[in-house]
Amino acid sequence: NAAIVCAHCSGYGREGPRREWPGYDYLMQAETGYFHLTGEPEAPPTRVGMSVVDFMAGTYMALGLVAGVLSARSTGQGRDIDVNLYDTALYNLSYLNTWALNSGYDPLRVPRSAHVSLVPCQLYRTSDGWIYVMCNKEKFWPELCEAVGRPDLARDPRFATYADRLDRRDELTVILDEALSARTSDAWLCELRGRVPVAPIRTPRAALQDSRLEAEEKIETLALDGSEEFRMLRSPIRAGGNDASRACPPMGHDTVEILQAAGYSAEDIAGFRERSLI
Repeated sequence: NAAIVCAHCSGYGREGPRREWPGYDYLMQAETGYFHLTGEPEAPPTRVGMSVVDFMAGTYMALGLVAGVLSARSTGQGRDIDVNLYDTALYNLSYLNTWALNSGYDPLRVPRSAHVSLVPCQLYRTSDGWIYVMCNKEKFWPELCEAVGRPDLARDPRFATYADRLDRRDELTVILDEALSARTSDAWLCELRGRVPVAPIRTPRAALQDSRLEAEEKIETLALDGSEEFRMLRSPIRAGGNDASRACPPMGHDTVEILQAAGYSAEDIAGFRERSLI
């Protein structure tokens, strides 16, 4: 069938000297620079907390399959889709690698999970913990200054532009820590939300306890065959009301239906069962 679209996902791709090597997410993070970028400057090399390369590679493979199927429907010609973890990890360093390729830029870790060039964009102390403030547009800077009771900072020539604030990041961190330490994290979240991009620092479990997840139907309840109901997060892709999920079926659940659709008769399928092929 010339219109068949196949996808292949591997550690290092189907060509090259490492095509037969075993490859896994954390290895890719280590080799492509993620360990170098993650964590505090004085900490050992640190991986990202989840298997993000695996997830990204799967997403790219799905996107490649969709593109291949759409192409096959219009041209009648299928193709092989090849995705690998190494290329995915390298590609997703995005603008950092573009800067490195074109200007020799060598990114370093920045304290407090800060952005490499935008200031303020990092963790700040409150009276009972931390919040993340992200002034990624100039309009947010005077709003932040006003909210924390330091409108003078917006007029201070030392902090007038992103470049000025980048040059004085450490100095500004001390100033904003002092201002934000006057109130709790919750108080600042109430004060800043809708005015300045801000987020609380939560554990994964605490994030799942946010009441908005239920209200916005981000969690759904499903049940496996013969199993108790269980809860899971809905896909972030919403499709106009046609995005209902179903629980993952047991292995072999759809085998007969698929074989019938492929043209096999009931006798053929019975023969497969007798030979333990299905």
